[in-house]
Amino acid sequence: MRVLHAVTLHSPTHAFGGPVRVALNLSKGLAARGHQVRLTALGGGFDGPLPTDVEGVPARLFQARSILPLGFSGITSPQLLAGAHRLVRDADVVHVHLARDLVTLPVALAALRAGRPLVLQTHGMVDPSDKLLAKVLDALAVRRVLHRASAVLYLTGHERTGLDAVLGRPLEHAVRLVNGVPAQPARPAPAGPPRILYAARLQARKRPTDFVAAVPEILKAHPDARFVVAGPDEGERAAVEALIARLGVGDRVTVPGALSAERMREELGLAHVYVLPSVDEPFPMSVLESLSVGTPAVVTTSNGLARDIEEAGAGRVVTDAAGLAPAVLGLLDPAANDNASVAARKLATEAFSMDAVLDTLLGVYERATRA
Repeated sequence: MRVLHAVTLHSPTHAFGGPVRVALNLSKGLAARGHQVRLTALGGGFDGPLPTDVEGVPARLFQARSILPLGFSGITSPQLLAGAHRLVRDADVVHVHLARDLVTLPVALAALRAGRPLVLQTHGMVDPSDKLLAKVLDALAVRRVLHRASAVLYLTGHERTGLDAVLGRPLEHAVRLVNGVPAQPARPAPAGPPRILYAARLQARKRPTDFVAAVPEILKAHPDARFVVAGPDEGERAAVEALIARLGVGDRVTVPGALSAERMREELGLAHVYVLPSVDEPFPMSVLESLSVGTPAVVTTSNGLARDIEEAGAGRVVTDAAGLAPAVLGLLDPAANDNASVAARKLATEAFSMDAVLDTLLGVYERATRA
């Protein structure tokens, strides 16, 4: 089967976050099962020519151009817009990681025009919105592609409810598909001073400043602890660095910027605890990656993985920023950390394995191509 995956943006800093990681994981898994997979997206931030593959996945990238000051919604490529019909023509299935933007929407529309089976995966990015641009795009294209797609993949009941609201009626072809994580070697038993990791985009919803604010309380019990605040800047790096300076913890906290996939795995292997304080997070890949190597995670109650983590004992769930430091301190107890590490690996293997996800996805593809 020939499958085209379309995402908004690929960059060296992984600025678009989880949807690209999901697309790459699915693409690699499909290729390992003998399918022909290709990725298309905008490319941005590269010093030289755009790459022709991403982590071994063949890719057709188009130079990103900003046409409106609207973040990811304001970037596109004239070449992509003109050539979308050629991209979809050779695919048996077009799998679009849909957002309200001028990249994934044109590819989805091109697939419909070409009569290609269209599978949409929204990652929580298409939800009810009062913003003018969202209303315009919903009226012009979003409702059309949601209605006519062969399948719409969703992560949580909350996301499904939001998609129904955007469409204006219940989706008849919705399928739940959790994010999967490839099997990873277990991390070595943590050694040396405690190391606590945040690795996500530095944006307001992710709450990186909440992570930094918890540092002094943790240092009271573990004065030799080290902290890493990693991720591409989306408006919060200045606030993070200012808070580090104000708290006088610059000798304990490093801010390395975006991490490559390889560096992310290294940091997770070194960390005693992974912390993601973000709110309304549908299904974060960084937390799944943490669990897969056995690094216990601390998340908030509005995180889509909170119930799984709590029930499995794979970390801690907190209601607000005040709970971060006590949760981390609890997981720095060696026995508690060991138990949570074992539970994290078990949860990732049994509930979020790539094999189970691919079995479900291939069933969706086969039904789409038959229809």
